[in-house]
Amino acid sequence: MKRIDLIQVKHDVKIGNVCEYIEPNITEDCVFYYNDKPIGFYLKKMPEKLCKLASLANNEFLSKNVPKMKMNRTSAMKNQLKTEWTGSGEASDVIQLSTIIGSIPPRNFGRRPYCSKSSVHADKKAQIFIKAMIMLATESEKIIQQFLPEVYANQKKEFETIAEKWRFGNIWTSSISNFNISAPFHRDTGNVNEAVNVIITKRLNSKGGCLNIPDYGATIEQSDNSMLVYPAGKNIHGVTPIIPTHTGGYRNSLIFYPLKAFKNIEK
Repeated sequence: MKRIDLIQVKHDVKIGNVCEYIEPNITEDCVFYYNDKPIGFYLKKMPEKLCKLASLANNEFLSKNVPKMKMNRTSAMKNQLKTEWTGSGEASDVIQLSTIIGSIPPRNFGRRPYCSKSSVHADKKAQIFIKAMIMLATESEKIIQQFLPEVYANQKKEFETIAEKWRFGNIWTSSISNFNISAPFHRDTGNVNEAVNVIITKRLNSKGGCLNIPDYGATIEQSDNSMLVYPAGKNIHGVTPIIPTHTGGYRNSLIFYPLKAFKNIEK
């Protein structure tokens, strides 16, 4: 795999800024290095077993079996969508959906000041989706262990203080599926220190939806059946707008992440 050394560049991007459309400048299989240490990687296409699991999870997500939160794209995004639309006729509004499974951290300012499991786990119709996602998480770990053995070992060690009941796989606590969601610039400060996230992408007839890391001037492609592994708590990052090229086009990201809120809590 190609080696890419990440080098700091100057920028004026701040947390909360909307990520504009940028063509990806990282499109090949590669390992990311920072200060001469590997910290992440990008696979343009995963091994066949993971592709099949991702397709199963994606199909279940798109069905009526999985509860989803619905969000509306902002007027600014709608205007950009109409400007960028390349299909026949005018683009309709893009539906944005999200589903969280696995462990949910406490909300100290709400009515749930305790850790819990996502309510989706209690839905019988969602069980195929949940099982597919757990298998996908477990298989993803094997790929991380192959390309980033030291990162994997450190993350697994961090999880020695996280009880089995709060784990999603072995080195994550939670998972979110983001359908057509272009996240503004943010930093995952709730993650276990220096731990990696996994983003597996399923898409159809769409462009955009790439991860932009302004600290390095990097915009990483996220092709169909790709896997991106990166320490999301390290830098601010955002997702470029997702633009359908034909009716029904979409981009869905299946994400696994490790929350430090579950460290050293009662088992």
